[in-house]
Amino acid sequence: METSGQPIRLGVVGLGVMGTAMVAAARSTDEFEVVRVFDVNPEAAGRLGVPFAADVREIVEAGDIDAVYFATPPKFHAEPVIAAIRAGKAVFCEKPLAISLDDGRRMIEAAGERGVAAAVNFALSNRDAVLEVERALADGEVGEVRGVDVRLHFPRWPRDFQSTATWVAGKEQGGFVREVLSHFVYVTDRLLGPLEAVDVSLDAPEDGEVAARGLLRAGEVPVHVSGFAGIAAPELYEWILWGTRRSYLLRNWAQLFESDGGEWTPVKLSGPRGSEAERLSLFAEAIRGKHPRALADFASGLRVQEVIEAFHR
Repeated sequence: METSGQPIRLGVVGLGVMGTAMVAAARSTDEFEVVRVFDVNPEAAGRLGVPFAADVREIVEAGDIDAVYFATPPKFHAEPVIAAIRAGKAVFCEKPLAISLDDGRRMIEAAGERGVAAAVNFALSNRDAVLEVERALADGEVGEVRGVDVRLHFPRWPRDFQSTATWVAGKEQGGFVREVLSHFVYVTDRLLGPLEAVDVSLDAPEDGEVAARGLLRAGEVPVHVSGFAGIAAPELYEWILWGTRRSYLLRNWAQLFESDGGEWTPVKLSGPRGSEAERLSLFAEAIRGKHPRALADFASGLRVQEVIEAFHR
């Protein structure tokens, strides 16, 4: 795909919270031009002022579109993503990659055969706090990694900003394990290597997930997962890397703390925070033949999916 010197022509499928945010992000940079969008609700396009496609095929098969961002519910990723890839388009897909592992594998196979850029949108992939921990690991500041803890608390699920997305609450393709834990599985996979689900369980009555627990391993490193929804407690997201020299605590997506054996102290971060617009710029680099580490590819997306779906099995 030759796009140097001109904007990458982008189509967007799905105009919920993330799709709408990505349209705004694409418009904030001169690297992309949003050519056409599609959503099952035609009214969604009216508030954006972007040409609206009659159906998904009008985007994935269009000759005037170079890349497609998919923000549909994950059950519906596989077929249009594969169609777009086979039409020669680069793909940026919301996580999880898919619900069915067979679908995820087919998506990777299609991308490999066609040789197009194929990325998954994990919000922490380029977050400044994650890049700082990655640097500390590479520089030996952590020492030996003894383990990781992931702690998630939700007084309500789905969260308020997702309340209109009914699929997010359901067991078929929603729940906090797929929607939130996947981000922290990705970070752990990225920093410590592929994860194996050793002993995991999920309490999910008819009205959705209420508790998840698990032991994962990144090689010899144990990774403990604890998540609860519908509890009388503040919303909480914590990822803790325990090291023999220094440990790191990532809290609520953006707050990073460190300890050398004493109290947790804030880490002063510099540089870009890691926004949707910045991930789009990384996607543009991938389209132009680079391999940015801070952008999740389909292979890492499938590894995350395999761990996440272990909870549902």
